[in-house]
Amino acid sequence: MYVKKITFMTGCLLLLSHLVAANQLVRYNISEQYPDPKQAYYIDLLALALEETKQEYGGYFMQPIPVEMSQGRTSIMVELDHGIDVTWRMTSADSENRMLAVYFPLLKGLMGNRIFIIRKGEQSRFPKDITFSALTDMIAGQGHDWPDNEILHHNEVKVTTGTGHTLLTMLTKGRFDYFPRALHEPWIEIKEKPNYVVESNLMFQYPAPLYFFVNKENTHLRDRITLGLNKALINGKFETFFNEHPITRDILSSADIANRKVFYFENPLLTPETKSIIADKRLWLNKVE
Repeated sequence: MYVKKITFMTGCLLLLSHLVAANQLVRYNISEQYPDPKQAYYIDLLALALEETKQEYGGYFMQPIPVEMSQGRTSIMVELDHGIDVTWRMTSADSENRMLAVYFPLLKGLMGNRIFIIRKGEQSRFPKDITFSALTDMIAGQGHDWPDNEILHHNEVKVTTGTGHTLLTMLTKGRFDYFPRALHEPWIEIKEKPNYVVESNLMFQYPAPLYFFVNKENTHLRDRITLGLNKALINGKFETFFNEHPITRDILSSADIANRKVFYFENPLLTPETKSIIADKRLWLNKVE
């Protein structure tokens, strides 16, 4: 029986190795300890881009790497070509300098449109007629390695930072007053957490595209993903994907942005390359911009 088990396992490993050898291996990081359902959007979109390019580039094999690491650490692993081939994050000049960016805003600009998670019972602290001065007397919470920190500081917003999975606990403990999140994020993050609500009156807005990034030497994968996303844009599959994916479906009606007071911010992190695609209206959600 033991020999049979070894033989079976050896056969499975050989089959997997043949499968990988026959296809382009694309490795990405996931967390098992702190799973984030929002990551399914990027994984599914990456699969769409790779599927769209099978004719030009051949097959592919996507492999999740379940190692616990921060967003910043994942970027370093991509930069150093240490076991991760692709990551996704809000862009910055630093990220575009260290890695190859795929200049295609994966969320059509949603990442730069921020509504707040707040403690239950504190909506009265955030009236629609609040002044910017009054709002900035309070403190926002953000991840310590998120580009938003520099954007918010640049626009005179006070920020306290922490590790991503600890931020809701920090909010509960009063370490900060509100937690700005992209339009598609807060409801998922506070589901079955009755101590939090989504603030209903206010929103920050700044240009902040989120890109796929690969290693500087991996032009092959960069070019493949770029081609796949642009093909999906032209043939309508990207628009359908965005409108129908569970993470982004119906998000504008849920956020009720038409009835929010918007504070418009500058983003000092944008490169000339990123600024050049802002004029392409096909890539952005016009109802938000």
